[in-house]
Amino acid sequence: MNSENLAESHCNPKKPWPEVERANVLGIGVHAVNLDRAAEILEAAVEANRKGYVCVTGIHGVMEAQRNPAFKEALDEAMLVVPDGVPTVWVGRWEGYDKMGRVFGPDLMREIFRRSVASGHTHFFYGGNVGVAGQLKQNFQSWFPGVRVVGTYTPPFRPLSAAEHAELEGQLLELAPDYVWVGLSTPKQEHFMARNIGSLSCKVMLGVGAAFDIHTGRIKDAPDWIKRSGLQWFHRLCQEPSRLWKRYLVSNTKFLMRIALQLSGLRRYQLAQLDFAPLNRKSGIAEL
Repeated sequence: MNSENLAESHCNPKKPWPEVERANVLGIGVHAVNLDRAAEILEAAVEANRKGYVCVTGIHGVMEAQRNPAFKEALDEAMLVVPDGVPTVWVGRWEGYDKMGRVFGPDLMREIFRRSVASGHTHFFYGGNVGVAGQLKQNFQSWFPGVRVVGTYTPPFRPLSAAEHAELEGQLLELAPDYVWVGLSTPKQEHFMARNIGSLSCKVMLGVGAAFDIHTGRIKDAPDWIKRSGLQWFHRLCQEPSRLWKRYLVSNTKFLMRIALQLSGLRRYQLAQLDFAPLNRKSGIAEL
């Protein structure tokens, strides 16, 4: 099914939202997509006025969901959970999803912005330290001339007060962006999206974490060969050892132990049952 037919099917309210199949990664459903397929689905969602949020999830997110039921619920209710880490892709391919590929948050941002030059879809940045969102806006408008970033919001390092939330609601109601990019950290950004997708005026929210800092040069991106090898976590650890050592060294070790038990069949994890349309495994898009 091509993107035009996909968008057309969304516009028919009698037809269900087409979903790709999900790889089972320790009971977390990670959608069996690659970068192009993820961007195609999100473009179609915007065109159809479909409302939902996207979680960019790797080992850290999968392990956080093991100990945080509310976070797991946020992942289960997402429009898409894309495979941010190479190990999640390896698991998906082990399970038979040979077209599954890594969807790195910064790469997804660039691809959606590239497509938005032609589509005219609009963007809003939420998150980052003071000045980051503004610089991000300048960078993307420089990289993709004609792209429309309609607003930014830098939240405090605490939950929004009632007045601040009302301010954000009012800003988004006036601007009505197609995409809201959320640059917090996991699990803050996933909880924020799950709580607010119903009340904020936008179509698709995407939690992309460190992408804000990578695209503004505050964090150095890893070389492609490191990304392909599955060692990007080590590259990040070398840059921020005091903050990330526990996340990567402890969580990664636990992940390897648990995924070995799952893939060997010694331990089983159940995916949350979702009311999705039946799927065509070859195309990755539901037959409607």
